[in-house]
Amino acid sequence: MTDRAALSRAFLQQAGWGAATRRFLAGDASDRSYDRLTLGDRTAVLMDAPPGGDDPAAFTAMATHLRSLGLSAPAVLAQDLANGFLLLEDLGDALFARLLPDPAQEPALYAAATDVLVHLQRAPAPPGLPDLSADDWAEAAGFATDWYAFAATGVRPDRTGLTARMAQALHRHADGPRVLILRDYHAENLLWLPARSGLARVGLLDFQLGQMGQPGYDLVSLVQDARRDVPMAIESAMIRRFATATGANEAEFATAVAVLGAQRALRILGVFARLCLVAGKQGYVALIPRVWSRLWHNLRHPALAPLAAECRELLPDPSPAVLERIVGQCGRMR
Repeated sequence: MTDRAALSRAFLQQAGWGAATRRFLAGDASDRSYDRLTLGDRTAVLMDAPPGGDDPAAFTAMATHLRSLGLSAPAVLAQDLANGFLLLEDLGDALFARLLPDPAQEPALYAAATDVLVHLQRAPAPPGLPDLSADDWAEAAGFATDWYAFAATGVRPDRTGLTARMAQALHRHADGPRVLILRDYHAENLLWLPARSGLARVGLLDFQLGQMGQPGYDLVSLVQDARRDVPMAIESAMIRRFATATGANEAEFATAVAVLGAQRALRILGVFARLCLVAGKQGYVALIPRVWSRLWHNLRHPALAPLAAECRELLPDPSPAVLERIVGQCGRMR
């Protein structure tokens, strides 16, 4: 038994769940993992967040905030913050990602998720959250050159021009008043809870990195999903829905969405390449072509022509040969 396993066992024993059966539920891009516990007719979820990664205290604080707004974040049933364990309410298995292959459900699910964002952003955010500048967000887009281009070519190109063009676009089109953003707001982190009512029907997961950001960021995460193809009609409808509900000018908001979508796609290209090279997580490479497609969908916006020129020069297409090269380096930079 590893030390980590012994610690989790002691935590569950103290929480009254020591006799529960455990089944692995999920892992993610971080070191966190989740087990479902069953004890008689009750279930709960164990979050194992090893120290040195994301702080589970941030999860509990954000969960408290979201629940105070009437939203369905899981209740924290017990905690050992020093060792990185949380015992959470089990919200079930009805992830949007499992329901959305049914096209008939897409409009209602995406509309509900969009309405949650509108509600979330109308409320004051918790104090003390990180609030990055537009220049900081532009620097994060440099992950595309630092990791994706490097993985594809073996060379880290000079990204000065790319980050400068990204910063210019953010300053001009997507640098307004900040709101709370949850950062990873997409179909793998949303659950459908039909027994609840109103906005509480959308269950929320993976929000511990919540921070201050631009109003369109989480909407981009939702409708430009790196893990599934979202129909363009749904994307356009949700942009209109959000703009109408918030009183934003639709054309200006659509431009902001394109800018934020380009920033997010550039960052994710680098993140996925790095997860392969450093963490040995090869599965993320298969998602790169979709992210690339979303990047160029955004870069076709006239406001992003200078950034598009930089990307065209610095970033190779994710051809089968390029993807094979990245996979061939998987885990070699540990």
